[in-house]
Amino acid sequence: MERFTSIALRNWRNFEEVDVELQRRSFLIGANGSGKSNFLDVFRFLRDIGPAGGGLQQAVESRGGVSLLRCLEAGHKRNIELRVSLGDDDERDRWVYELHFSQDLRLRPIVSMERIFKNNKMLLSRPDDEDDNDPERLSQTYLEQVNVNKDFRAIAEFFETIHYLHVVPQLIREPDRWVCKRNDPYGGDLLEQIARTKTDTRNSLLRKITEALATAVPQLLELGFVSDRSGTPHLRGRYLSKKPNGSWLNQKQFSDGTLRLIGLLWAVLQGRGPLLLEEPELSIHPGVVRYIPQMFAKVQSRTSRQILVSTHSAEMLLDEGIGLDEVLLLQPSAKGTVIKTASSDQEITDLVKGGATLAESVMPRTVPQYAYQLSRFGDDGR
Repeated sequence: MERFTSIALRNWRNFEEVDVELQRRSFLIGANGSGKSNFLDVFRFLRDIGPAGGGLQQAVESRGGVSLLRCLEAGHKRNIELRVSLGDDDERDRWVYELHFSQDLRLRPIVSMERIFKNNKMLLSRPDDEDDNDPERLSQTYLEQVNVNKDFRAIAEFFETIHYLHVVPQLIREPDRWVCKRNDPYGGDLLEQIARTKTDTRNSLLRKITEALATAVPQLLELGFVSDRSGTPHLRGRYLSKKPNGSWLNQKQFSDGTLRLIGLLWAVLQGRGPLLLEEPELSIHPGVVRYIPQMFAKVQSRTSRQILVSTHSAEMLLDEGIGLDEVLLLQPSAKGTVIKTASSDQEITDLVKGGATLAESVMPRTVPQYAYQLSRFGDDGR
């Protein structure tokens, strides 16, 4: 299983109904509140329903329950439905996983349907006879039960590789704020991740990150890693200065943009599963942001890693290597947010063919209709 090739949703948060194909690299574009984070959270949810993530009950409870997950446009008795296809460019539906769930009178999530296909052959269809005889079984998916998921455990193992990242620089500067949590989506355990990496691998990765940062942070000459007397890990950088060998600073003196880039590059170079990135352009100079897609492409040329990115950055879309089918446009409507690829929008396609950049063709679609009224705030003296 190389990646997600498509996803269909019904009654999931902002989305009453969505069915969209996914590429190895996808850019989510939409206004604030259009559902970019909620869309990425679907993949985190799939990771969480597996045995390593705690299962269906914990995954739903951590998100506030079925009522908060269900789309507001749906009735309170409607199921939440997810379907994902897994494969590659040659075989897009190697695996298909489908899950429908609602809640019982105790407000617990209950499986309404769970189906799994491999090469168009059905391996699982629930509810089955055993579920009918013992309805309590429907409080769990088969995917999360290692005693029954042998034939399709590859799906659960693939979901476990999903990684979400939205770096908060202050958590890297002060990791004690976020103690004893691995794979922190906000970068709080970045220093611990670096510390756990074998020395040769760690040094190699830090060299690659330093080389990648040469354009964005030209005064940074070298990245290193040390532990102080108490065993606390520190990332340090040698910066250009009047001293012959430069000056060393640790992560507490790094800028927000530098820490974000380091966290982003480390995540891209490490791991093998789908990588979900939330607005990686924050705190980074626009002149650097436009090269982030190229960085993704270089990594993907050596690996099969899928990268899904939410962004508000027009600069990111200036990369001419981004295809129209890699851009997912999220547009709120009276019936929830609609998602479509830029390639399916005739007006965008015509603009690009006419010489407009992708940013010029897509970004105006994300501006709220009445955004100009923000300039009138305070005009009445209040």
